[in-house]
Amino acid sequence: MKVTSSAIKNGAFEDKYGKRGTQFSPNGMPTYSIPFEISDVPAGTKSFAVVLEDKDAITASGFVWIHWLIANLERRSVSENESKDATDYVQGANSWASALGNFDILEASAYGGMAPPNCLHRYELIAYALDTKLDLKQGFRFNDLHFAMQGHILDQAVVMGTYDV
Repeated sequence: MKVTSSAIKNGAFEDKYGKRGTQFSPNGMPTYSIPFEISDVPAGTKSFAVVLEDKDAITASGFVWIHWLIANLERRSVSENESKDATDYVQGANSWASALGNFDILEASAYGGMAPPNCLHRYELIAYALDTKLDLKQGFRFNDLHFAMQGHILDQAVVMGTYDV
């Protein structure tokens, strides 16, 4: 299995997908979501789960920052800026909800773009091929996704890009 994103140019995510973009929530969260494609999918795949995370955020926030959670994606591609209007998959709460505390959980149940505060960060987009759809509702947390996927992961793939301060 393979996951790719045209948002990554020369190893870095383009500015428009993060804090140097032009589209933000009322609370300042970058919301212009990245496009991606999943290929070489294993037989028996019923849906995909997708996580966009920043492990380098530990240096600033003390935890891995979740930028985007998707469950029950049944197609192999997601278009640019699709997160804000998505209706055929469910999205979980990103870390903007937890870290800032003033976010409505459903507002933060979408793409929350890159905004590294201290140095160049690496962002991993991880796609999981699953043998089922998951019983998750809009606003689910990473922990919910992690445990719901157990025993259902057929394969996974990752692509990494950076974003600078």
